[in-house]
Amino acid sequence: MKSVFKWLGRLSFLLTFGLLGYGAQQWVQLENMPVALQEEPLFVVGRGETSSQLINRLSADPVAALSRRLWLRLHPELTAVRQGTYQLSPGMSVRAALTKFVNGDIYRLQVTLVEGLRFQDWQARLSEAEYLDIELASLNESDLLARLGSKRSKLEGLFLPETYSYSPGDSDITILERAYREMQDFLAKAWAERAPGLPIKTPYEALILASIIEKETGIADERPMIASVFINRLRRGMRLQTDPTVIYGLGDEYQGDIRKRHLQTHTPYNTYMIDGLPPTPIAMPSKEAILATLQPAEGDYYYFVAMGEGRHYFSKTLAEHNRAVRRYILNR
Repeated sequence: MKSVFKWLGRLSFLLTFGLLGYGAQQWVQLENMPVALQEEPLFVVGRGETSSQLINRLSADPVAALSRRLWLRLHPELTAVRQGTYQLSPGMSVRAALTKFVNGDIYRLQVTLVEGLRFQDWQARLSEAEYLDIELASLNESDLLARLGSKRSKLEGLFLPETYSYSPGDSDITILERAYREMQDFLAKAWAERAPGLPIKTPYEALILASIIEKETGIADERPMIASVFINRLRRGMRLQTDPTVIYGLGDEYQGDIRKRHLQTHTPYNTYMIDGLPPTPIAMPSKEAILATLQPAEGDYYYFVAMGEGRHYFSKTLAEHNRAVRRYILNR
């Protein structure tokens, strides 16, 4: 009987020693195990996934459940992982990956929606953005306006130009919804702080004029001056006579050159033919263009003409303007 107990004692010792050795081996393996990267460097942690499940997804070979449990028990700081998409790098350890998941270091991309462009240009830019779900193609303009909660007839000018960050799997519409809210908030604040006595009745009219200013100049210090010219003309009942509105009204008919016949073609956007503002914005105006519209420079200028290199010459009278045209446009 003693020999049996002795034999069982030795067996128990060997089993314990073996388990300890196996456990130590698994410990070392998990402490230093590199992630098994696929061709796609992005890794998605799903809702409700646990660190134990993620260890097996990250490793090249399955790790025993007991080893995972014991290792995580000694690393409780690695258990509260967060759902999201993460970018992993070659040579990263499983432990480093779990740390990233716990910290919520979600992979973010960016798309820049540029001022002065039209909605169709923005839609094309969004369609080329990486890892962005495309939903716009299935909606027409009225559908998207309804989804935004807008009562306007066109999408033009309703979104704030900015660089927007997003996660893989976000949709182009979610970015536009953010850009729409950002524009509404900014426009409301700028309108509340507008200069007194402006011949602009609504925030939407300010948006229309700001889009024209955006197309007329990309030079920051000229925007308030351009704005003052249009404000002065509106006050006097003069037509705005600005080429960008004509171009917008021509649509696909415009091929890069404005002709005399274009200026004489009646469209709702031809400010050589209509009084006041066109019915909608003609582009996406920046914050700076909106602020210039609502806080224009003071002065008695009613005309401007391009001098080259993006700058303009401002005139107070038609005679002075005609001289500037001869000098800078006709080279006389």
